[in-house]
Amino acid sequence: MRLATYIIGCGAVLLVLFPGASVHTAETTAQKPNILILLADDLGWNDVSYHGGPINTPNIDRLANMGIELDRFYAQPTCSPTRASLMTGKSAVKLGMSRPITKNDKGGLPLEEKILPQYFENLGYQRFIVGKWHLGMDSVAYLPTSRGFEHFYGSLTGGIGYWDKVHGGGYDWQRNGNTVREAGYVTHLVRDEVLRLIESRDRNRPLLMYIAFQAPHLPNEAPKTTVKQYEHLGRNRAAFAGMVDELDQAIGAILSSFDSSGLLDNTIVLFMSDNGGLVPPSEDPNQHTPPQKLSLMLNSVFGRPIPSFPFSGLEFIATSMLDGGSDNAPLSGGKGQTTEGGVRVPAVIWWPGRLEDGLHHHPVTVADVLPTLLEAAGGRVPSGLDGRSQLASLEGGAGEMPDYVIADLMGDFAFYRWPHKLVDSEPAMLFNVIDDPSEKNNLAQQMPLKLAELQAALANWGAPQSSPLPLYDMLFDPDNFGGIEDREPWADTVNPSAYNPHAYE
Repeated sequence: MRLATYIIGCGAVLLVLFPGASVHTAETTAQKPNILILLADDLGWNDVSYHGGPINTPNIDRLANMGIELDRFYAQPTCSPTRASLMTGKSAVKLGMSRPITKNDKGGLPLEEKILPQYFENLGYQRFIVGKWHLGMDSVAYLPTSRGFEHFYGSLTGGIGYWDKVHGGGYDWQRNGNTVREAGYVTHLVRDEVLRLIESRDRNRPLLMYIAFQAPHLPNEAPKTTVKQYEHLGRNRAAFAGMVDELDQAIGAILSSFDSSGLLDNTIVLFMSDNGGLVPPSEDPNQHTPPQKLSLMLNSVFGRPIPSFPFSGLEFIATSMLDGGSDNAPLSGGKGQTTEGGVRVPAVIWWPGRLEDGLHHHPVTVADVLPTLLEAAGGRVPSGLDGRSQLASLEGGAGEMPDYVIADLMGDFAFYRWPHKLVDSEPAMLFNVIDDPSEKNNLAQQMPLKLAELQAALANWGAPQSSPLPLYDMLFDPDNFGGIEDREPWADTVNPSAYNPHAYE
C-alpha cells in the first residue's frame, strides 16, 4: 500500500509531503488546473531512489508516492527529439527531429507546427519557460517567446557549463532574448527564477510553467559539498549524483512555493526525463557503439584529454561517450540508443484529488503529454496528433498506445507495437518488452511472422529517413559543454528576422 493511503484529507497530504507547508482549500472544479512540467535531462532509470538507486531524491520520491508513477513512460533517445514531441504531440521522427540540434544547425522545430504554449494561450493561460530550450535558435522565429511563451529564462543550446554557462565557445544564458551575465550554479538560478515568477504571476489566469532543467546532463559539475556525500560512488558517478541531488532539492523548493502560493491543490504536476541516462560503455565489447569504440581507442592511445590535433572535437566525442555517470539498471543501454535504457524513463503525474496514489503499467509516450494535458484543461484535442490523451487510462479506464517509433544517434530505428519492439538493425531484433525489459531474448527467429508484420508496419508508418549527427562539423567545431568563451554570446547571434509564413487560428 502506498504512502497516500495512510493520509486522510488533502491538507494532511500536503503537510506530509512538504513539512511546514500551509494548508489551502481546493479551488472549484470549474477552474482550469495549473500545469507544472518538470523535465530532467539525461536522468536514468536507477538514478531515483524510488527505483532503488543510491542517490537521494526525496522530493521526486514523494511525487511518485503521492501521484501516479508512470512505470512505462517512453521518451526519445536524445534531447531535441523528446522536446519536439512534448511540444507538438507528434512523432519527432516524422517531424524530421531524430537527433539533437547542434549550435550550428539552421532551423529547428518546424515553424508550421502549433506547439503546447500556443494551445494553452487559447485557453487563457499565462505561459512561462525556464531552463533549456534546444529546439532551434537560428532566427527569432524559432525562439520560445516567438512560439507562445510569454517569458523565457535560460539557455538555447544543448548543454552549458553549470558555472560558466558556455556552450561550444559561446556564452548561453539569457532572459527574453537578452544575454544575462550572472554568477551562480545553473540549477540554483533556474529555481530562483521560478520562485520569482510564481510571486509575480498574473493571479487572474491559470499558470503553465515549463521547467526544463539541464541537470543532470554533462558536464559533471555540482557544488563540492553535495558531491562529497557521494564520493563512495566513484568520480563521475559522484559528480552526477551531486547534480541529481541538487535537481531534487530545486524541485522540492518549487513545489513548496506552489503550495504556499495556493496553487498546488489545483495543479497537474508532470515529472519526466527527456531520455535515458548517459552511461559509460558496457564491459562487453560486443555492445559498444562505433563512437564508443573510437573513444575507447583514442583514450587507450592518448589518455585524457585527447589532443586537439588534428581535430579539436575528439575530446568532445570522448566526453560524450565515456564520462556518463548515470545508471539505467536493470534496463540495457542508455542515451542515444534504441535500447529500453535509452527511452524508458522515470516519470510521474500528480493532480491532487484526481490523479494520485497509483502505479500505471500501461505505456505512455512523450507524444501523449500534449493531448492529455489539453483534455485535462478542458481544451479540444486536435486531430492529426500521433499521441493520444491518456487521461481516461490514468483514471482507471482503457488505454491505448499507438505505434511508436524512435531513432538513435546512428540512424537506426525501433518500432513499438505493444508489447513487441522491433529494432531495425542488421540483423533485426524483436523483443517482448513486458516479459523481457532487459532485452536479452531476441525473438526474431522464433516469431518470423511477427517480425515481418512489424517490419512492414515500420515501412508503411512514414518511411523514416535516418539523420545521423554531422560528425564532420563536430570534429572541427564541437558543441563543448562549458569551457573557453571564444565567440559572441548565442543570444546575440540570433537572426532578428521573426518571419513566420504560417498563421494559427
